[in-house]
Parts: sequence; structure tokens; C-alpha cells
Amino acid sequence: MTLWAIVPIKPFRHGKSRLAGVLSDAERAALNHSLMINTLQVLATVPEIEYTLVVSRDQQALAIAREHGARTVQEQGSPQLNLALARATVVALGHAVRQVLVLPADLPLLTREDVQAVIDRSSQPPVVVIAPDRRGHGTNAMLVNPAGRIHYSFGAGSFERHCALARKAGARLEICERPNLALDLDLPEDLVLVKDGLESLPEYHSSSMEIIGV
Repeated sequence: MTLWAIVPIKPFRHGKSRLAGVLSDAERAALNHSLMINTLQVLATVPEIEYTLVVSRDQQALAIAREHGARTVQEQGSPQLNLALARATVVALGHAVRQVLVLPADLPLLTREDVQAVIDRSSQPPVVVIAPDRRGHGTNAMLVNPAGRIHYSFGAGSFERHCALARKAGARLEICERPNLALDLDLPEDLVLVKDGLESLPEYHSSSMEIIGV
């Protein structure tokens, strides 16, 4: 059963704006760059994933994604995450993809085992598998089988909305709670929580760690 991962990427210098108080623009760009590479490398180790599809308006991000074997979709128009994900899903469906895993690239401790845990819950469709953030508000990963079964509603409070959309669509709802999937990078306190994991990210420099005092 064909599975693609969809990874949305903001322009490197615009992503993680809520960390601007502790990281410079250049440091946030380096962090976002490293997080994307880390995500692509992890996804490449999961045999069930045929392709990773990166959607972004950042030409540099798209070029790097292709260097790492991913397919790409150029985001058009004004920035709108859910529309970009919907467009990427249409592209995947055009290749007869059966299920899609939406995985934002801000999970620094992500492992193959974490991705596998989501996939393992996706049998017997229709099913929607959701990994909430550690606050129980956001959606840090979501697998939809069959692809397109529900609309995307990422943003503040998306976890409850996605759960409701899955139920309304008649899909079985599976909640995948794992520490690495729950911990995304949004606030300075998140950087402190993942300080050890950040040091292992490819091409990430320790200078940013020093600036935030960890």
C-alpha cells in the first residue's frame, strides 16, 4: 500500500519566529535547515515510505530536498499551510498514493521508530493517526488512510479539530503519543528541553546553544 510523506517547509529565515528572542535570524535559518535535513534523513530509513514530498516556497529548501532524494512542490500564492498540504496531497494522489503522512519538520528528536509507530497504527482503513504535541493542542504528525479522507486544519488547536474531522469522516481515530513526536520546537523552553538532541543534528552549530544558555 503506497505511502508518501509530506513535509511542509517555511522559508528558512522565516520559520520559528517565536524563537527570535533567543536566536538571531541566521541562527534560526541554520536551525530550520538542520531540522529539515534531519527529518528527510529519518524518513529515508523507513521502508514503507515510497517518497517524501517537500512543499515550500523557499527555492533553497526545495533544492536541498531534491539533493536528499525528495520530490518537491512549489508553494504558490500567499502562505497558507493547509492549502499547500492539500495541493501536495493532490500531487500524491496523482501517483496513485494510497495514504499520506504529514510531518512538520520541527521534531528534533524524531527517530525511525517514531515514524514506524504512526505507520503501524494505519492498517484497516479508513483511519486517521494523529500524534499530538506535548501540550495536547497541536498536531505534530498525521497519517491519513486513504489520502484525502479529511481536510487539513493545522494551526492553533489543530489536534481537536483533526480528531473531530476524522470522526465526522467515519474514519477510525488512532492517537499516537510518543515523547519524541510530542516535542516540537516553538518556544525557547522547547530548546532547553531538547538541548541534547539539538547537538546531534546535522550541520547545526553549538553557538546557538550557548546563546540560549544551555
